[in-house]
Amino acid sequence: MHISKKSSTFAPKFVFMRDFTLDTYRALLECLQRHGYILIGFADYLKRKKQEGWSDERLVVLRHDVDARPENSLKTAQVEHSLGIKATYYFRAPKGSSNGEGDIIRAIVRLGHEIGYHYEDLSLCNGDIAQAYAHFETYLRYFRQYYAVETICAHGSPRSKYDNRDLWKAYDYRSLGIIGEPYLDTDFSDVLYLTDTGRRWDGYKTAVRDKIPQFQDTWTAKGWTWRTTAQLMEAIEKGSTPAHIMLTTHPQRWTNDMSLWYYEWLSQTVKNLVKRIRLMSE
Repeated sequence: MHISKKSSTFAPKFVFMRDFTLDTYRALLECLQRHGYILIGFADYLKRKKQEGWSDERLVVLRHDVDARPENSLKTAQVEHSLGIKATYYFRAPKGSSNGEGDIIRAIVRLGHEIGYHYEDLSLCNGDIAQAYAHFETYLRYFRQYYAVETICAHGSPRSKYDNRDLWKAYDYRSLGIIGEPYLDTDFSDVLYLTDTGRRWDGYKTAVRDKIPQFQDTWTAKGWTWRTTAQLMEAIEKGSTPAHIMLTTHPQRWTNDMSLWYYEWLSQTVKNLVKRIRLMSE
């Protein structure tokens, strides 16, 4: 990771940090807290919005998409717990053996975090709306064994032609006791969306669905785009980040295990290339 000294007086603080480690993740959280941000989960954000004066607070909605290696999510959950932070973890429907995932979910719940369903039912059911809804209900019940799930979040399913959010054009998730979905129930005219998709903070350039295209040009014009965690922390230190942010991470990317770190770096580099070629061909 490199930030030119000419670009910032804050660069020496962060320039030697290896990105996407647990140590760097902790440093990011501490940086946000140090500069007055309150870090909360998505359900808490929806409930907080109903309170008078909430808009005057500096808030970060902390969301995690557990796409792989759930044991890594427990590690980020422990880091957050040690800092007094409660976040939201969205788990995908298990495929085959859960490999102890239930124990990991229970452990994350014991740390005080929110659990939600990272649904991809429309993609898994090849676009069959009725079958997808039945599949959704089945796995919502599955996750409610561990936690009283109140929110859900679509998985991008970049290799599928189906947008999982389209399920809600035919059905209403609120009828199932769900109070919100981040892509559908966040006011992005007020909340900056940042995600580590593509293993970088400006991954919207190659993301298939994990982006908010209708607001991205506005955010870019305001200078609210950063590639590395060091650059993001530099902006926080300068006070040049907005008051309300949704920060989405994929915990399998954040590790102090160097073999896993290099694996993630290599696999994501290949994925980004494939995504770029796909977008160019469309």
